Amino acid sequence: MANVGVILSGCGVYDGSEIHEAVITLLALDRAGAEVICMAPDMEQGVVNHLTGEPVEGAVRNVLEESARIARGKISDIANIQAADIDALVLPGGFGAAKNLCDFAFKGTDCEVHPQVARLVREIVAAKKPLAAICIAPVLVAKVLGNDKLAHQLTIGSDEGTAQALTAMGSEHINCPADEFIIDQENKIISSPAYMLAGSISEAAEGIEKTIKALLEMI
Repeated sequence: MANVGVILSGCGVYDGSEIHEAVITLLALDRAGAEVICMAPDMEQGVVNHLTGEPVEGAVRNVLEESARIARGKISDIANIQAADIDALVLPGGFGAAKNLCDFAFKGTDCEVHPQVARLVREIVAAKKPLAAICIAPVLVAKVLGNDKLAHQLTIGSDEGTAQALTAMGSEHINCPADEFIIDQENKIISSPAYMLAGSISEAAEGIEKTIKALLEMI
């Protein structure tokens, strides 16, 4: 049985993990018989009112505690997880990937990746274990690998501005529809646009399910 790590970034599309993407990922892994190890950084996050889409001034929550909502409490601090503990790694999207796991949403190509997230991504890639990044999550992978000057391929779909940011950070960007995925065979990195392009949960699910199937076949 494969042990697959899933990095969550909170709970809710505007300030954490995109819940549809996270749950589809967890369901696809479970249906395939994988053992899932959910994890998140233990850090503070800002809060967005998901009814209005506006930030809640002065409100602060904890990323690990919020992520536990999706994981039904079965979750670890990412600082306690090593590449040796898992066979593959998945990063669902949502603004939390670009606000909490890194700060791309605020700083663009000048962003920094949470040190424990960057560490684990580096360990997985160095160990030649498969990694999947969904929706906006490829931006943090691009930043980590670009800093390391490692040639790699990723997709965030076809948004020109975000694709240019990935290229500026060192990625070769490949356009991809929401219901598909691309594979960097050399580095065992899989990426799919999901809600970067998807107009429905079923469209996002098709790409994510294909991504998880390809990930497990690489183990």
